[in-house]
Amino acid sequence: MARKNARAVNGILLLDKPLEVSSNGILQRVRWLFQAQKAGHTGALDPMASGLLPICFGEATKFSQFLLDTDKTYLVTANFGIRTSTSDVEGEVISEKPVQFSQAELEQALEVFRGDILQVPTMFSALKYQGQPLYRYARQGITVPREARPISIFRFELLKFSGSTADFIVHCSKGTYIRTLIDDLGEALGCGAHVGRLHRTQVGPFTAAQMVTPSQLDALAEQCHSSGDFSGMDTLLLPLDAGITDMPKLVLTEQEQHRLQHGQNCNLTTGDIAAVKLHGPDDKFFGIGQVQQGVLSSRRLLNTAALL
Repeated sequence: MARKNARAVNGILLLDKPLEVSSNGILQRVRWLFQAQKAGHTGALDPMASGLLPICFGEATKFSQFLLDTDKTYLVTANFGIRTSTSDVEGEVISEKPVQFSQAELEQALEVFRGDILQVPTMFSALKYQGQPLYRYARQGITVPREARPISIFRFELLKFSGSTADFIVHCSKGTYIRTLIDDLGEALGCGAHVGRLHRTQVGPFTAAQMVTPSQLDALAEQCHSSGDFSGMDTLLLPLDAGITDMPKLVLTEQEQHRLQHGQNCNLTTGDIAAVKLHGPDDKFFGIGQVQQGVLSSRRLLNTAALL
């Protein structure tokens, strides 16, 4: 439900999410700071994780799924010798074993986890089993069957090794659980491991260099709220299609754009395209479509009235 006197804000904010706050908690805080009618995040970070959290406002929420489906990069610190129930510092200790591997052995172990691999999702995830998220079963001490899922680890690089801890950079596909990755690495090394620190630095085309911190946002919001002029905050927002830069672009005629915006299809001579950015004759983005057997249809279109 839209808030009273809320603004029709449209665009994407790249927030540096702090520790010890939920993604939804910081989302609601940022929405209030912008006085926005509608907002949503694109892929939650745990309270113990920090870093890049894209927040979509207004019409940008229509395309948030494309950011959920994209690859991501993390800086992660692994603590070796202790395995926990949640595979991070917040879980109960399951086992403690001596750390007896060398850096060379660690480097060798990493090779197994690079490329296309299968991963069994952690019980502390939002994946559902018989209609309930796995973490609800986990909190009751119940373990349910989970099938291994294909993921891709594009980069798993050791940055620093100090005997019982190590820092890594991990570039991975959607659906990758970093906590599970570190837990599996610890098991492969025979000593167990858990995540001590997790910081996201990249989501699709977005990087850490573009992030805004909550303190920066608070300072700017104080000025905007007192003056009633939010233009300073709105300049922080990226365009609606900033998250789908890799998608092919199709410029349509005025007639073709009109047909799509009124629920009709268009005939084209191009080949099949699963997802294409739609631009009008003025080159303005107005949605996403798909082409099948020479027929262009719309998938998600902007509500142009909401952008006025």
